Amino acid sequence: MQLYANPEVLVSTDWVDQHRADPGVVIAEVDVDTNAYNEGHVPGAIGWNWQTQLCDVVRRDIISKEDLEKLLSLGGVSNDTMIVLYGDNNNWFAAWAFWQLKMYGHNNVRIMNGGRKKWLAEGRGITKDAPQRKTEHYKISDFHKNFRALRPQVEEALHGNGSVLVDVRSNDEFTGKILSPPGLPETCQRGGHIPGAKNIPWGLACNNDGTFKSQEELKALYEEKGVTPDKNVIAYCRIGERSSHTWFVLKYLLGFKNVSNYDGSWTEWGNMVGAPVEKGA
Repeated sequence: MQLYANPEVLVSTDWVDQHRADPGVVIAEVDVDTNAYNEGHVPGAIGWNWQTQLCDVVRRDIISKEDLEKLLSLGGVSNDTMIVLYGDNNNWFAAWAFWQLKMYGHNNVRIMNGGRKKWLAEGRGITKDAPQRKTEHYKISDFHKNFRALRPQVEEALHGNGSVLVDVRSNDEFTGKILSPPGLPETCQRGGHIPGAKNIPWGLACNNDGTFKSQEELKALYEEKGVTPDKNVIAYCRIGERSSHTWFVLKYLLGFKNVSNYDGSWTEWGNMVGAPVEKGA
């Protein structure tokens, strides 16, 4: 394991293979492709659907406290359980689930380094069988609202005050050439980026095998654009999922103290009346 600021937040594929049946561990897969879990997953892993289970399906919001308590209880998760998250696309939505779990105060949560890609590449076992887990009684008592940036915090960051915005979308999205990645429906009326934002695509934080780059490589990646731990950092993307991956890297792998994820991101900003927008590099 690389020497990160908080190395305990990552576990290897080998560790998961050895501990996936431990009674105090629950493995959960969260994919961009919501059908991937049914096509085969880590034996014993439960599956969470980001479109229907990890959000408020009526209003645009994160999962409610009550719904998360129910989801975790039905998944056999107690307040002391270690949750190990993984998924496709270099743990894109696994990081989004991690962000929400941390926001709601679950301390013992990890990400399987390399995700689904590395597990399959190593030829490790998969199954289509969903596990039957004993229902627990999960109770949330905390909420860390500082992990989440909303529009007022972003508007305040535009005025400087030691803040920096990190746009983690592709360069084509950042410049306004396209409105959203192909096949993803949540979009906006205008293309471009928030004025002054630094474009550091989220995928640059990963190696070809899906694992995270070393602490030294990550530090250099962000420092080159002026993203340093002394600043108040707000990461954003299209709806807030890719930027949760960058939030994870900055907060847990590099140890930034003041970093938040703009929930709503460009689908909110790019649709707001009067919001300032920049186009081009």
